[in-house]
Amino acid sequence: MSGVINQLAEHYLKGKIRALKLAMTTLLAGGHLLLEDIPGLGKTTLALALANAIGLSFGRIQCTSDLLPSDITGLSIFDRNENRFRFVEGPIFNNIVLVDEINRAMPKTQSALLEAMEEHRVTIEGTTYPLPDPFLVIATQNPAEQVGTYPLPESQMDRFLVTTDIGYPPEDMEKAIIRDGTIREDIRQIESMVSHEEIMTARQAAGDAIYLGDKVIDYIYRLAAATREHRFITSGISTRGSLSLAAAARATAFLENRNYVIPEDVQNIIIPAGAHRLILKPEQEVLNKKEVLRSVVESVAVPLA
Repeated sequence: MSGVINQLAEHYLKGKIRALKLAMTTLLAGGHLLLEDIPGLGKTTLALALANAIGLSFGRIQCTSDLLPSDITGLSIFDRNENRFRFVEGPIFNNIVLVDEINRAMPKTQSALLEAMEEHRVTIEGTTYPLPDPFLVIATQNPAEQVGTYPLPESQMDRFLVTTDIGYPPEDMEKAIIRDGTIREDIRQIESMVSHEEIMTARQAAGDAIYLGDKVIDYIYRLAAATREHRFITSGISTRGSLSLAAAARATAFLENRNYVIPEDVQNIIIPAGAHRLILKPEQEVLNKKEVLRSVVESVAVPLA
């Protein structure tokens, strides 16, 4: 899986290796990814490139203010030829689902994603349908202050294992884009670099097969507990957040070709896996959550080997 990241970063997405690693970490850990940044920096391009490179089924949802839940999940229609209602699956029934500009959808539509993201299934008209495995939601979010956006509630933010920004491309890459135009068509031509079986094997290997020692478990707990006691924070990292952090640390170790987690794996992933879960006190909301969490990490002693 590391080879997929390197090839994409070298040939298509220069300067995006950090975002690519986080996307692969999320896939291996069985979570979902939220890309946050201003429009036009390549959030959608990154999602398309990853989906094509790993060769799984792909669906895209472009969120707008009039998007309905049934536009995501699907609905039953009457089939005149068969004289019965037939369920037509929505784009959520894919391995990788790009939810573009998720915060432009109404809260009711956003909430339709909750069961799918948490339970990997959807219930429509009293019938429950399982979703494909693996199932990865890659959502993009524009800055909340933009017109026509609905901020994601904390409950939905907590469904994302990792959040990250994209950042501007390096100078030479941006000049090449200006000269040659968008690379979107090149992205569409990317052929699958791994098989479905290889992905499932990697996910299994990045899970329980990666050893998580008691000292690292204690370290994750102490980090989470420190966020709950911090003077700037109303609600710190939850138990679900700790579980996600452990899963992400295992996936990080796997991508580093180790079969055990070290404290540095936790430190490398805690900001993208934990900052969005913090709820700051009202008088501290102007602070940067990443900086607050970084200060927490610096205050907690690192376990010795």
